[in-house]
Amino acid sequence: MPPTNDSALSSALRISVMRLSRRLRAERSDTALTLNQLSALAILDRHGSLSLGELAAHERVQPPSMTRTVDCLQDLGLITRTANATDRRQVVIAISAAGVHLLTEDRRRRDAWLACRLRELSPAERDVLRAAAPILERWAQA
Repeated sequence: MPPTNDSALSSALRISVMRLSRRLRAERSDTALTLNQLSALAILDRHGSLSLGELAAHERVQPPSMTRTVDCLQDLGLITRTANATDRRQVVIAISAAGVHLLTEDRRRRDAWLACRLRELSPAERDVLRAAAPILERWAQA
């Protein structure tokens, strides 16, 4: 039964999004990376090279937390660190070819799972999700 008021809709969306997120995590590549590490790689892939502070700001974490994440990613060869060309005291972090490959494979697996689920829906249901996707993205960026 569809939610009848905003409070019920809020609760239904929260539960559904959490369950979908959990299900998508189950479809991750066979990687030992944490969600924070994967998210940091995705930010670098999307935005290009960033300073540690910029990366931390994108992830909404404190720089010391991001330092630990970046250290692990560097140890695994998934990112590179270089000195900033204009300020040698600042370090620039970039995703490596191995990081791009890992991220691409991870996305491929989860996209394949979602594509299978979409094929199970009617055209009208897919249209509803097509309309909802930009709204959900806007919320995710807020």
